[in-house]
Amino acid sequence: MQMLNQLRNKHNNNKNNNKLKKSHILLIGSLLIFCGVLSLSWNYLVKMKDQIYSEMKIAMMDEVPKPAKEETAEVVDNNENNNTEEPVYYEIDYSKYLGVLEIPKIGLKRGFYNVGSRYNNISYNVTMVDGSDLPDVINGNLILMAHSGDSYISYFAYLYKLTIGDMAYVTYLGNQYVYQITNIYEVEKNGVVRLMRNHDKTTLTMITCTKDNDYTQTVYIAERVG
Repeated sequence: MQMLNQLRNKHNNNKNNNKLKKSHILLIGSLLIFCGVLSLSWNYLVKMKDQIYSEMKIAMMDEVPKPAKEETAEVVDNNENNNTEEPVYYEIDYSKYLGVLEIPKIGLKRGFYNVGSRYNNISYNVTMVDGSDLPDVINGNLILMAHSGDSYISYFAYLYKLTIGDMAYVTYLGNQYVYQITNIYEVEKNGVVRLMRNHDKTTLTMITCTKDNDYTQTVYIAERVG
């Protein structure tokens, strides 16, 4: 009888051990699956975060562009007859925006906020870069940036269609300022954008990621005319 009880206890212990081993296997398997999903999700979230919340610092050039940039200005004069579009006027709610950027060629019309506004954020709007000058500052530089791509906040998605001589308009305090693009160039995406502009001109600078290139940003320099 005692031996029978011992055999019965041994059998029960083996069953319990088997159940425990199965539980451990299930637990370890679940943890491995969870870690794998977490790793994939984390990589995806980091990539999206870098894309959506990327910030660009601005480094100003110490020198006015040399003759190479003057040649670009000559190209603008040669293309003068190709830019016959007239600015389109809209009823703008100036209590909402600091100013409005319009580029008729690509159908862009988007307001922007002051640097101190919480809506002056690349995740929401066309963003005015800290250190920018307002359009009425003589020889100043208004610097705007926005995302390109396919998302709903990619307000600069079609800037790649612009060429030297195209027109842009900025409305500020009820006045419209007219700009003409004089230079387009790419820079490495390393957190710093060097602005190559003529400091004797009042300029508008627009910055966005280069189309179909994850490693560069494109800078559009426009000088005020009229």
